[in-house]
Amino acid sequence: MAYAGSYRTRQSEATPITIKMLVAGGFGAGKTTFVGSVSEIRPLRTEEVLTEPSSMVDALDGVEQKTTTTVAMDFGRITIRDDLVVYLFGTPGQERFWFMWDELAYGALGAVVLADTRRLADSFPSVDYFERNEVPFVVAVNCFDGARRFPHEAVRTALDLRPGVPVILCDARQRSSCRDVLVSLTEYAIRLIRTNKGGAIPAR
Repeated sequence: MAYAGSYRTRQSEATPITIKMLVAGGFGAGKTTFVGSVSEIRPLRTEEVLTEPSSMVDALDGVEQKTTTTVAMDFGRITIRDDLVVYLFGTPGQERFWFMWDELAYGALGAVVLADTRRLADSFPSVDYFERNEVPFVVAVNCFDGARRFPHEAVRTALDLRPGVPVILCDARQRSSCRDVLVSLTEYAIRLIRTNKGGAIPAR
């Protein structure tokens, strides 16, 4: 009995498997909201108030109500079960902070590219980065109130996505919607791994 008890203790103290996922996209696309909606913990945020000088380099067309910006990253956590945990990292959207992307993307299973149809061109840097570094990603169109809705294929064509990259509608304010996006990303990444005959997907 003592042996069985010690075995259970060792199992419960085992280090869980962790999965890293990124949430990327343009300035004001909803990355911070997405991470905060789905995280089981109070998310770590590195936001600063937008200042008048920053308005000279950060275009606010379509997101005039935005008053803060992420300068490093957002961080959240989701426990799937005792031995499996997902870590979410939201990337900074502005070009002057892109130097951090390599470190954030290292070892990631995949990424969500949040797209705002009012500023769809802002998604190109994220799409280009993940394609270039062979990181699996899905495009999640964040359905802002009042924003025009477009068919999935129209978004796919506009972003010139590779065949098979999932395009999903979502609401970054809703936990269930964000969860569905992450499930789609996981399924897509697993399909790519199996296509590569079990080989690891390059992270950089």
